[in-house]
Amino acid sequence: MLRLNEVKLPLNHAEHELREAILARLDIPPEMLLGFAVFKRSYDARKKAHIVLIYSVDVETGDDAAILARRQHDVHLMPSPDMEYKYVAQNVNADGSQPRPVVIGMGPCGLFAALILAQMGLRPIILERGKTVRERTKDTFGFWRKRELNPESNVQFGEGGAGTFSDGKLYSQIKDPKHYGRKVLTEFVKAGAPEEIIYVSKPHIGTFRLVKMVEAMREEIVALGGEIRFEARVADFEVEEKDGQRQLRGLTLAGGERIATNHVVLAVGHSARDTFETLYARGVYIEAKPFSIGFRVEHPQSLIDTCRFGPNAGHPILGAADYKLVHHAKNGRAVYSFCMCPGGTVVAAASEPGRVVTNGMSQYSRAERNANSAIVVSISPEDYPGHPLAGIEFQRRLEEKAFVLGGSNYSAPGQLMGDFVAGRPSTEFGAVVPSYKPQVHLTDLASILPDYAVEALREAFPAFDKQIRGYFKEDAVLTGLETRTSSPIRIKRNDGDLQSLNTRGLFPAGEGAGYAGGILSAGVDGIKVAEAVALSMAAA
Repeated sequence: MLRLNEVKLPLNHAEHELREAILARLDIPPEMLLGFAVFKRSYDARKKAHIVLIYSVDVETGDDAAILARRQHDVHLMPSPDMEYKYVAQNVNADGSQPRPVVIGMGPCGLFAALILAQMGLRPIILERGKTVRERTKDTFGFWRKRELNPESNVQFGEGGAGTFSDGKLYSQIKDPKHYGRKVLTEFVKAGAPEEIIYVSKPHIGTFRLVKMVEAMREEIVALGGEIRFEARVADFEVEEKDGQRQLRGLTLAGGERIATNHVVLAVGHSARDTFETLYARGVYIEAKPFSIGFRVEHPQSLIDTCRFGPNAGHPILGAADYKLVHHAKNGRAVYSFCMCPGGTVVAAASEPGRVVTNGMSQYSRAERNANSAIVVSISPEDYPGHPLAGIEFQRRLEEKAFVLGGSNYSAPGQLMGDFVAGRPSTEFGAVVPSYKPQVHLTDLASILPDYAVEALREAFPAFDKQIRGYFKEDAVLTGLETRTSSPIRIKRNDGDLQSLNTRGLFPAGEGAGYAGGILSAGVDGIKVAEAVALSMAAA
């Protein structure tokens, strides 16, 4: 097959026009085109009144070689790559001579690591400290309604991971030469996701669809011999030291049970702070890494749609508009949008008592009245000097301030954008009604962030108005605090075998280890680590 890129058509083109455009671009008669499939569809909205759809298509013809030879100078025409996933091993431990591999965490990274290990016949054991996805959904909604936080079952912990309560974005800018991302999307479709996620440029799923998909993937893992244990928090790691080498030999659960294993995928997410502390105490190499802090910002979704799409706002192909913003402040800080959720809500994402954390979430329809995004300021280990876990303590202090400023009852502190930039407390909401539950308490948000972050944010909001006209809206609502943009640590691993730098048998993976950022990249990293585990077991 041939991959033909940059096929451009009007937003409202008829279905037959895509076929005609392919014939024209390849300069072939209709009978020579045996079939085609859309690989990717995106859009160019720089001219709002004339938005253009851009297709990449895989084309089957009667003579691909002749067409390639005749159009050898067309940079947008090439052979279609082989994107079929190929397993690196199969039934390595069929005789049971080695302890079974263990996956800690059942977010996107752990889920895909477990799935691939199960598909390779390695019968993994999966340990998830939280509950099943439906039970944790009840606990999470209960927290939002009744202010009752379960530290082991919330937005951060439980089957599906933090990505379950998000926009369900399935795109990433990672380099993916082996097409692992395609494997992730294909498995999601098999589990019940809409087929469009395979080809649209910015696919998303939404919380409610993710719940059913996670359950379907769990069922496949179990059917293939995997064992899943919920409410099974890992309390300790058994490391054997011999001749200057450190080898992981087992795990101890909070209930006291020991599990012998030589291969552990550590996919605990970015909020398993107690687990990071235990690993550090056991001598596993960890280093501090940059992350970002800031607020959730809510605007009317209609404002963002009009600014991005003009007269085409509301078109079903375009859907609810998103945005991506960056500003480099005079004090050297970068301010940028993160995890933008069109037509969504701001959610309470705390995982520890006495702390307030925000995140964003959308359903598949993206039909809520507000758009929300984190607007955050980049910080580095120089801002929180000390030991490798100092970033965790930095996060905790900010989250505790937000809890107190919100009223010490899990209400979130909030402020209108105009008041924040002007440096005055807010006393009443305008036209934008905040979506955070249980409640937003208006106050002065400047008191919970470092001065350098406040300075950068106050400069950035008016500057963003030059990129999206109307963005600097006096009554847009800021809700604090966003601290979990990424893990504040990196559990470093070797480039080759993906094992911990100083502890054999430990495979750090995903967002918590500092090797992913989002559902798709976490899933891809889970696949990579599962392959590394299989190859290690095959060599044993």
